[in-house]
Amino acid sequence: MGHRYNYIKVRRESYQISRNIFASFKFAINGLIYCFQTTRNFRIQILFGALIIIICFLLKCNLNEYMIIISTIFSVLILELLNTSIESIVDLYVKNKFNKLAKISKDCSAASVLLASVNSIFVAAFIFFPKIKVILFS
Repeated sequence: MGHRYNYIKVRRESYQISRNIFASFKFAINGLIYCFQTTRNFRIQILFGALIIIICFLLKCNLNEYMIIISTIFSVLILELLNTSIESIVDLYVKNKFNKLAKISKDCSAASVLLASVNSIFVAAFIFFPKIKVILFS
């Protein structure tokens, strides 16, 4: 009986909604910090995002180009956060056992980050190549 009570109590607590907006922000920041500390790809993506913003500055991008670049960088980072979340949930559920559906879930979430990353390369090429071309051939 005690085990069931603990399960219900933990389950009830896990569904609690923060009534304090500052606590909600703290939880979100904790997620960013966790992902930054534990996920190599997230750190690499932040590094590349920062480099791309510096390139935007050096190539004198306009406001629209900055917004496109920044939203593209954020889309990759958001998907990496979701990928980390999905992988954590799957690992929690399947432990160390192989499960075909778990593999599919993890592979598909990783594929979403891959597609966003490839998209970001296309966006950067579309914005930067004309500017680089002008610099090289003027």
